[in-house]
Amino acid sequence: MMPRHTETAPAPAGRFAPSPSGDLHLGNLRTALAAWGFARATRRRFLLRVEDLDRVKRGAAERNVEDLRAIGLDWDGPVDLQSERIPLFLERVRTLTDAGLTYECFCTRREIHAAASAPHGIPGAYPGTCRNLTEEQRARRRTQRPPAVRLRAGVREFTVHDHFAGEFTGAVDDMVLVRNDGTPAYNLAVVVDDAEQGVDQVVRGDDLLPSAPRQAYLAGLMGHGVPEYAHVPLVMGPSGDRLAKRDGAVTLRELQELGHTAQDVVGWLARSLGITHPVRTAADVMDHWDPASWTREPTVFEPWDAAQD
Repeated sequence: MMPRHTETAPAPAGRFAPSPSGDLHLGNLRTALAAWGFARATRRRFLLRVEDLDRVKRGAAERNVEDLRAIGLDWDGPVDLQSERIPLFLERVRTLTDAGLTYECFCTRREIHAAASAPHGIPGAYPGTCRNLTEEQRARRRTQRPPAVRLRAGVREFTVHDHFAGEFTGAVDDMVLVRNDGTPAYNLAVVVDDAEQGVDQVVRGDDLLPSAPRQAYLAGLMGHGVPEYAHVPLVMGPSGDRLAKRDGAVTLRELQELGHTAQDVVGWLARSLGITHPVRTAADVMDHWDPASWTREPTVFEPWDAAQD
């Protein structure tokens, strides 16, 4: 295990961390409202972190911030950009490498998918193809393809506790820490950011629950505490698939163009969580805060008429 950093720890915090690949839809806004509420209800700071290491759509981050303000959310400190900390992420990887906890990987996505799909493979998990290459083999592979950097994991599974799911055990594989283009990977960046920023409460969609064990394992390996997790059910489209543009007006701006107000949208978000009291503002949500009464099933979004609100 790496040594724990000794800097003064920041005050506890929760966070919402959107990826600026487009406008936030109702499912994103619902998760943001839940994360904000959990933080405020537990007297934590609430941080807004834009995770912009991957695909970024021009203007999306600014619109995301505007939409969150429109539904009544606030946060502590400035909006944070993950891309500004790339040197820190790479420094953490160098520390792991010095401890013998990483290795170079030359596999293509197709090769990884084929190996993970083979009999006895863990679905979605990296099977360790490059784990034990010799130095001669690595040198030859470097002339053919730049390597990614993977964690040399010491376990195959890890257990976390989730506010809604309870004890959850999931697979831990040799996850990518740095992609072969030199960009820090999500699982590394999110763990380092949460630790550095004092985030000890992670509220997000339950599609990310399978990622929690590997992230918690990595956090412990780097000498950081494991956050408290709360994975909320997703919002699904009428077809039963994850909510998407094909389902019509699913963003705040699209709904406003149809005559709905931000207050209408907050009311729907609250009802979708299972809050039965009339709600028009984020402050109203806090007046009726009781996650124990929330629905545990995905919410299906059906387009509604302005007259219904």
